[in-house]
Parts: sequence; structure tokens; C-alpha cells
Amino acid sequence: MEEQNINILWVDDEIDHLKAHILFLTTKGYRVDTATNGQDALEMIEESPYDLVFLDENMPGLSGLETLTKIKESRSEIPVVMITKSEEEDIMEQAIGSKIADYLIKPVNPRQILLSIKKNVQTKELITKATTSAYQSQFGQITLQINDSFSAQNWADTYKKLIHWEIKLEEGDGAMDEMLRMQKTDANNSFYRFISKNYLNWLNNSEDAPLMSHQLMKNKVLPLLKSGEKVFLIVIDNFRYDQWEVIKKEVFNDFQIEDDTLYYSVLPTATQYARNAIFSGLLPQQIKEMFPQYWVDEGSEDGKNKYEAELIGTFFERFREKVKYSYSKITDVESGKRLLDGFHHMMNNDLNAIVFNFVDMLSHARTDMKMIKELAKDEAAYRSLTLSWYNHSSLKVLLQKLRNENVKVVLTTDHGTVRVQHPIKVLGDKNVNTNLRYKQGKSLSYNSKEVFEVKRPEQAFLPKVNVSSTYIFAKNYDFFAYPNNYHHYANYYKDTFQHGGISLEEMIIPCVTLKSKGV
Repeated sequence: MEEQNINILWVDDEIDHLKAHILFLTTKGYRVDTATNGQDALEMIEESPYDLVFLDENMPGLSGLETLTKIKESRSEIPVVMITKSEEEDIMEQAIGSKIADYLIKPVNPRQILLSIKKNVQTKELITKATTSAYQSQFGQITLQINDSFSAQNWADTYKKLIHWEIKLEEGDGAMDEMLRMQKTDANNSFYRFISKNYLNWLNNSEDAPLMSHQLMKNKVLPLLKSGEKVFLIVIDNFRYDQWEVIKKEVFNDFQIEDDTLYYSVLPTATQYARNAIFSGLLPQQIKEMFPQYWVDEGSEDGKNKYEAELIGTFFERFREKVKYSYSKITDVESGKRLLDGFHHMMNNDLNAIVFNFVDMLSHARTDMKMIKELAKDEAAYRSLTLSWYNHSSLKVLLQKLRNENVKVVLTTDHGTVRVQHPIKVLGDKNVNTNLRYKQGKSLSYNSKEVFEVKRPEQAFLPKVNVSSTYIFAKNYDFFAYPNNYHHYANYYKDTFQHGGISLEEMIIPCVTLKSKGV
């Protein structure tokens, strides 16, 4: 916002004594209107847009506080700076209670006035300039980091940096948005090549392998239980690192961080595979071989995660640990209420595993419901919607209850989600799964240069539905569309959030261990 576009109203019954100040602001490029009483000021505010009001506290007729109250009733968004002759406590309490933006004590000097304007009107502009400048200076370094990321940890660090700037640049005017999008696209293309080269080796005991879904219970939960801690394992389905970053400050009001890390989801980055891997401590093929009664194939009508409680039990049996545990899945307000009603019973368990499905429901609803699609039209809106959900969720209430208990909270997710843009054609028979980011079947037709293909599922520890089953995974912001009615579905699913494939957003995800500050 340029100075000449900033309109200020100065209200003071002795306005003639302030001519020098007003002239000073005019020479700085500000437009300043004046009023000598509250009533005139209110009429002027109704007729003209003002960016800031300087308001004398002590005026005859309508007092400064009364004028302030009426301004806030009609134009609550206008910042009001109260100018007073004294710092009498009751007057200042009333002014602050009426949400003044700032206050100055007479006699005011030009520097005070200028600082108040910049603080209350031009803050966003100054932040935008500083942020834009900082990102521009970091752009080349991040590009080098993308090109030099040769390990899983390198990529986690690179992704963190990209998300840091994406969230910071939201505060600005959008001038750098396109540059950041291009950089994220380049990063995802490079990340896809990295995963294509290394993923299968990771699953076969490579020393370079990062922490992955099937190792989470063993590495993050079991050590806490063995040390005698009561643990709440909270899994927010379909929850990305950037979404964690926007709710983090809310969570940290009550908890200390003991561990804040990023780990890798197994492929497909879909609930059936990734979350079953978390709870069982096994890869999907191993689950099917060892516990066929708990594995549900793609074509089945049964819920793909209906045996999660049982899979947790198999994990502790394999490690010969006697753990008293509970499992809950929260899919709506009622199930959240039942969870909170049973809080005291949960405190008798060693482990309470709780799945919150809301974020996953939100992302799928976004595909099918016009209203949600409008609400979550882009990444920033999606993050904002997540923060709004958290602040009104049973998860927040649960964490507030836990802040006074001697427990550890492991907060994590099974996979992330990505906003898809580019359709690519795939052909399959009626038994091919419906997911838009990965396909599994025996007769898939596709361009092998456009996908990560696994022709031998056992190499990726994936179950075979048929002897000739193949898995293919979409990269970056691609999604699969059938040739029949191709253009309709290409337009229908474009800009929707999907998961199952290979991207930074889907694969690199948060796992945080929290300890209550009150204990």
C-alpha cells in the first residue's frame, strides 16, 4: 500500500493546534481529513473509506470513548488510535476493551504518529516486502538444495524449507506465488526420480532407508511403553506436513515437543496400505501372508481398515509385550463425544490408539461437494479449513484434557494428499481399483514413461490379487483418467486433493511426540 493511497481521519476538538502534524503527514504522501467532534467523524466514516482514525479521547459532546464504540459498531475493521492527555487506568481499560489499535499520550510528536501509521496500516506491506525479498534471496539456494538432495533426510529438509516459504508468502500479495509453484513442481519431479531409484531398495533393508510406516510403532511408540509411559497414539488420516505447521502453535500452548520429525509413507500412499502398515508394524504383503483374515483386497466390499484394532494386537504379540490398549475411530461429532465421555476409562490403558478421519473425509468431500470445493479452492484455503476444524474438534478438547495428565502423545498421520492438475490416460478392466493416484490390476495399459511401475509387486511388498498383477503410481500433480469420457473426468477431478501416488506432499509426513507442560 503506497502512502498516497492511505486515507487518515484525525478527530480532535482542537484540530487547529495540530496543523503542523497534519502538514507533516501530507508531505509524507498521506491524505488526512479532519473533524472537530465525534458526530461529524461518524458521518465522514459512513461516507468515505478510511484506513486509520486518530481519535482524541477528551472531546465535548460525544466523547472519544463513545465515538470509538460507535465506530466499532459500524466499521469494526478500521484501526483506531486513541490520543489521550493521561494514562488513567479506567480510561485505558475501556479503550483497550473496545479494541483500539494503539494509543498515544499528548503531546504527540511526528515520529510517534508515523510509527503508529506504519504499525497499524502498513505492517502487511512491510512484511510482504521483507518476505518477498528474503524468498528471492533464498530461491537460488533452494534450487541448489533440490538438485543436491540425494538422501531421504535431504528431501525432508528441502520439503520443510518449501513449506516454510509457502506459508510465509501467504502473508504477502501473491507476487511470488507462481515462482514458488514452479519451484515445488521442479522439486516434486526430482523427488519422483529419487523415489523411483531408491524406494524398492529401502524396503529390502537398505542402510539409506528412512523411517517408514511399518516401523513407526516399533520406533516411536514401543520405546515409550517399555519405559513405563502411558501413550496416546493419535493418527489424523490424510494429514500433511503443512497442515501440521498451521495447527502447531495451537497444540504447543499446552505441550512441549520431545520429538518433531518427518517420516515416509509406504506406497501406495492410501489408507488401506499405509495405516494398516503403521498399526501392524508390517508391510502390506506381510500382513496378507501372516494374517490373511485381516487383509481386505481392493475388490472387496468390506471396509479396508476394519481390522485395525486386531492388527495392533498382532504387533504386541510378535514383540511379546503385554500391553493394555484401546482403539477408537472418530468419524463424526457423535463418535468424538463418545470418545471424550470415556476419557477416564482410557486413562487405565497403557496405549490408546485413536484415528481421526475428518481430514480424509474433507479431502474426499472436496471432490464431490461443490461447497467444500469452493471452501478449499487452493493450498492456503485447505490449510485454513484444517485449522478451523482443529479449533472446533474433539481432538482439541482431548488434547486439552491430556495437558494435565502424565502421558505422552504421539501425533502423526498415515499419508498426505496432493492437489492434482494433469490427467494421464490409463486403461484397465472392470476389476481395476478406482483410486486416481495409483492403479492395481492384471491388464493395465499406460505410458510407462509417465508412471512408476511395479511389475513384480513382491519387490514392493505389495499383495498380488492376480498372478500378473501390476501396480502403477502417478507422480507430481498427475492423476489417472480412463479414455472413456476422458475430458469430462479430466475436468471433474482437476484441482481436487487426492492421495495414493508419489509426491512430497503424500509421502513425507509428520510424526510428533508431545509431553504436557503441566506435568
